[in-house]
Amino acid sequence: MQDALSSALIDGLDTSCERALLAADRLLQELRSQLQARLARDGTDDALNREQARAHGFAWAATYVRALRETLGWAQRLQQTGAREELESLILQSAFGEYLAQLAGGLPMSQGEIFRPELIDRDGQAVEAFLTDPDVKTLRLNGFSPVVRSRITELISQGRAVRYFGNPGYEDPALAEIRTQFGRWSDDHAEAAHGWHLRNDLIPDSIIAELGELGVFGLTVPEAWGGSGMGKIAMCVVTEELSRSWIGLGSLGTRTEIACELILLNGTEAQKKALLPGLMSGTTIPTASFTEPDTGSDLASLRTRAEPGHSADDQPVWRIHGNKTWTTHGARSDLMTLLARTDRDQPGYKGLSMFLVPKPRGTDANPFPAEGMSGSEIEVLGYRGMKEYEIGFDGYEIPDTALLGGVKGHGFKQLMQTFESARIQTAARAVGVAQSAMELGLSYACDRHQFGRPIVEFPRVSDKLAWMAVEIMIARQLTLFSARQKDAGRRCDLEAGMAKLLAARVAWSCADNAAQIHGGNGYAMEYRISRVLVDARILNVFEGAAEIQAGIVARALLA
Repeated sequence: MQDALSSALIDGLDTSCERALLAADRLLQELRSQLQARLARDGTDDALNREQARAHGFAWAATYVRALRETLGWAQRLQQTGAREELESLILQSAFGEYLAQLAGGLPMSQGEIFRPELIDRDGQAVEAFLTDPDVKTLRLNGFSPVVRSRITELISQGRAVRYFGNPGYEDPALAEIRTQFGRWSDDHAEAAHGWHLRNDLIPDSIIAELGELGVFGLTVPEAWGGSGMGKIAMCVVTEELSRSWIGLGSLGTRTEIACELILLNGTEAQKKALLPGLMSGTTIPTASFTEPDTGSDLASLRTRAEPGHSADDQPVWRIHGNKTWTTHGARSDLMTLLARTDRDQPGYKGLSMFLVPKPRGTDANPFPAEGMSGSEIEVLGYRGMKEYEIGFDGYEIPDTALLGGVKGHGFKQLMQTFESARIQTAARAVGVAQSAMELGLSYACDRHQFGRPIVEFPRVSDKLAWMAVEIMIARQLTLFSARQKDAGRRCDLEAGMAKLLAARVAWSCADNAAQIHGGNGYAMEYRISRVLVDARILNVFEGAAEIQAGIVARALLA
C-alpha cells in the first residue's frame, strides 16, 4: 500500500514545478500589463481605490507566485543537502497543484471574495495559455489528488509524537536547536496559557522574567548593545514556537521589537543606554500607541498632539493631549512608543513625531495611576494576556528627552522603518497559530472514534489535515524568505506584506478547519481549539488589515 501511495509523486517533479512557475510568471505579467492599462485609462488619482477588487486580486496572485517560488527553493535546498524525504516532496507538489488550480479558477481573498483572473484578462487568452500549459495541467490534476492527501495525513500522523510535519529547512543548525528548546518550553506552558486566556489574566510577571532570561527580548539587538544579534530568522523561529503555545506568548516580543528597533535606528546615545538594557531583560515592558479612534491605518489623520512647555521647576517638557486606542499591554507597560502631532500647521505625515513616553505601571484596580492619563480596557474575544486599552491624554507631562532622537517631524518615517520587522514577526505568529491548530486537529482526529474507527480515516477529515500541513509550510517559507531579505539589509516591505497577508489567512483557515474536526467540542471553551480560533481571527486585522496589506503589495508591484 505504501509503495502505491508513494507512486503518487510526479515524475520529474522539480523540473515540472520550475516550468509551471514560468507559466505562472507569464500569467502574472500579462495581468499586470492589462491592469496597468486599465488604471491608465482611468487617469485619476483615485483609480487604484476604484479598482480595488482587481488590484487586490492581482496582489494575491503575485503573493501566490512568490510563495510557490519560495516553496520550490525550500524543497531544492533540502534536496541538495540530502534532507528531503517523501513528505517534503508531497508538500511541494501539493502546494503547486492547489495554488496553480486556484490561480486559474478562483483564489480566495477572504471567505466571501474570490478573485478570478478573468476579472482582469477579459478576453481570456492569458488564462487559456496558463491552463493549457502541460506542466500546469499535470500539477493541477495530480499534485494534490486524493491519494496524495491521504498519504500526507498518514505521514504527519506517524510523526505527531515528535512533531514532525515536514523539515522547515533551516540552513543554520543553531536554528533547529532554538526551535527544539522553545518548542519544549511552549509545550510545558500550553495548558497554563489556556487558563490565562479563559480567566482573561495578564501573562504572569514570572513568565515575562523567564523569557527575558531566555533572551527573547534581545534576540535581534546587536551584541554591542548586549543583545544576541541573531537576526530576523531567529526571531521568526522563536515567535512561531511561542505562538504555537499561545499567541499571547508569541506577541510579548512584538512591542519590544518595535521599541528596540526605533531606538537603535533613531535614538540618541543617551536613549539607547537608558532604555535598551531594561527592554532586553524584560524589566521594562513597552507598548505601542499609534492607533486613534477615528484614524485606524490612516496615520496621516492622527490628531493626538504634543505641545512644548515647562514643568513646575522650569524644565523643558512636552504635554500630550488626545486619545489612543487598541494599546496592547497599555496598563502594565513602563514605556510607550507614541506617535503625536508636534506641528499642527504641517499637514499629513510631516507634522508627526515619535516619543518614548515613560509611565508608571498600573494595576487592575488602578490601571492608569498617572496624572493626565486615563483609560479603560477593551474587552476582546481572544488575543488576551496583555489586554487592550483606550487611553486619554489630558496634558500628560513627559520630559523633553522623550522625543526620539531629539528631532521633530520624523515620527512617521521612523515608524515606517519598523513596519517590515513587525509584519514579518506577525507572519511568524500566524504560522505558529496555524501550527497549533493543525496539531490540535490532528491529535483529536487520531484519538476520536466514530462509527467504529478514528475520524482521521474519513477523507473529509484527512483532507483538511493534509492541506493544513501543506499551506503552513508554504506560509512558513514565505515568512522565512522575508526574514532573510531583512537580515541581508535589503528593503522587504513587499515581501513582508506578502508574508503577513498569506500567513494570516492560513492561520484562520487552519483554526476554522481544526475546530470543524472537533465538531461540537470545538465550540466548548474547555478545548484549546476554541481559543486558537478566536486568536487566529485577529491576525487578519492588526499590523495592517488584509485589505491594507493587499493594497501595499499592489502599489509596489504596479509602480
